[in-house]
Amino acid sequence: QVQLVESGGGLVQAGGSLRLSCAASGRTFSRYAMGWLRQAPGKEREFVAAISWSGGRTDYVDSVKGRLTISRDNAKNTVYLQMNSLKPEDTAVYYCAADPAFTRVPRGWDYWGQGTQVTVSS
Repeated sequence: QVQLVESGGGLVQAGGSLRLSCAASGRTFSRYAMGWLRQAPGKEREFVAAISWSGGRTDYVDSVKGRLTISRDNAKNTVYLQMNSLKPEDTAVYYCAADPAFTRVPRGWDYWGQGTQVTVSS
């Protein structure tokens, strides 16, 4: 079992920045792909970004490319989402997820954190 705890969410103005963190514990972290997914009010959960176990491969939904950056520090068992140039459309609960595989499908992720709220005001 893998446990994930997100932090770093908050309320920011449009154009601002946040850095989300996800601390992992349980099974070995370094061999898991890690992802960030989000769910806006009244919307389905959607894929945002993912990173391979080595950090050598990343993937992003088109709407966040160039603004959000996923990274990981395996020595600290932590994955990050640097969020720049935030837009009101980015408002959502952001979830950290882990899985042995790399997928853009939300249901494909086996382990989930509790979520952290990101609110971007206009």
